[in-house]
Amino acid sequence: MADTKVKFNISEIVEGAIQKHGNHADALIPILCEVNQSCGYIPVEAIHEVKKRLHLPDDRVYVHESQLFSIASFYHMLSTKPRGRHVLLFCESAPCHVMGGRELWRAIRKELNLKAGETSPDGKWSLVTTSCLGACGVGPVIVVDDEMYGNVTPDLLSGILARYE
Repeated sequence: MADTKVKFNISEIVEGAIQKHGNHADALIPILCEVNQSCGYIPVEAIHEVKKRLHLPDDRVYVHESQLFSIASFYHMLSTKPRGRHVLLFCESAPCHVMGGRELWRAIRKELNLKAGETSPDGKWSLVTTSCLGACGVGPVIVVDDEMYGNVTPDLLSGILARYE
């Protein structure tokens, strides 16, 4: 099998993000988002590079690389490990659960054959759970890539996923 691993010039990606957003503490999240979008995730090397290039005073809370990593792994839109070509976010909030989320979760897991946080062996899908997607009135809700779907039932799931073939 051919090596499909993509090589990134982390220095260039981080430098471009810093030029776009600035090199101060307030730019940290936009910089991490930019790196995540460019690479598909935030490689460890990017954390090192961001730490080196950002002007973070020593008394700031997130000056250490471990704290930068914590920030990078906190937000569901960021990932510190490679994700699939398509990311399915499943809302596991109480309103979605009450509106049929449990049954939808079972159908998603069966259809994709994944657990939360996993990526399919072929690299096509990643399954991510989140506490709320902010669309409680149309639950259960999923997001595939950047497309939100509300009132999703197990019967509708296959049709939604087929759009990403």
